[in-house]
Amino acid sequence: MAFEEMNEGGLVYMRSTLIPARHAFTTRYGGVSRGEFASLNLGSNRGDDPEAVRENYRRVCALMGAGIDDCAVTKQVHGSAVRVVKKADRHVCMSTVPYEADGLVTNERGLPIMCFIADCVPALLCDSEHSVIAAVHCGWRSSVADILGETVKKMCALGAKPENIHAAMGAAIGRCCFETDDDVPQAVEKYLSGQTAGLFDRRADGKTMVDLRAANAVRLRQLGLKAENIDISPECTMCSHEKYWSHRYTKGRRGSQAAAIVLD
Repeated sequence: MAFEEMNEGGLVYMRSTLIPARHAFTTRYGGVSRGEFASLNLGSNRGDDPEAVRENYRRVCALMGAGIDDCAVTKQVHGSAVRVVKKADRHVCMSTVPYEADGLVTNERGLPIMCFIADCVPALLCDSEHSVIAAVHCGWRSSVADILGETVKKMCALGAKPENIHAAMGAAIGRCCFETDDDVPQAVEKYLSGQTAGLFDRRADGKTMVDLRAANAVRLRQLGLKAENIDISPECTMCSHEKYWSHRYTKGRRGSQAAAIVLD
């Protein structure tokens, strides 16, 4: 298992060798946005030039073999809703998404699905044997509300089997930088039924550093995924803020990257 950096005509993205479907975890590199949004910003409501965002989408969608109006995307609210999407859910780029969901699942070929991140954990899941995929935005609130449990449930309803699901979690804020108050580790403890060994670094000042990607890997194993089928990026978005958008580093003045996947 490994994450690889790819470059398609200057568009730099990451992929996991564990995910057999076409997919991409985008970076900040390879778009046309300028200024504080340079260069590959996929956030349509951040204040960027709409035409630049459309061109950025065109480049990412081309990786997925699709046009900019041919994908299903999320309207994220840090909740646990997971939507099963069909081709009728294809989104017109830059228009309002008519539903709220932090995770998308589909078994339709040729329908790219994508979620957006800028410190939260992006998770892509794929059961290639049964042709079911998912894209999930796992912020800490969505995580402890068990969005991954809901995702696997929805995937299995479409025929997937947990032991056949491969999962990859892309770059996100790491334990090195995810400083929290007591509410986060307490919620993670409850979320994982106490299986939190090695997930926290408790500091003398009362703060706790939390490894949210590792916590979500624990949950995936609890849900029946095999440990060898789970890939975790080693990159921290805040440490690598030149390469990735980081909400914390920029204090909210930033673009968004995406995690996208499609069944060919």
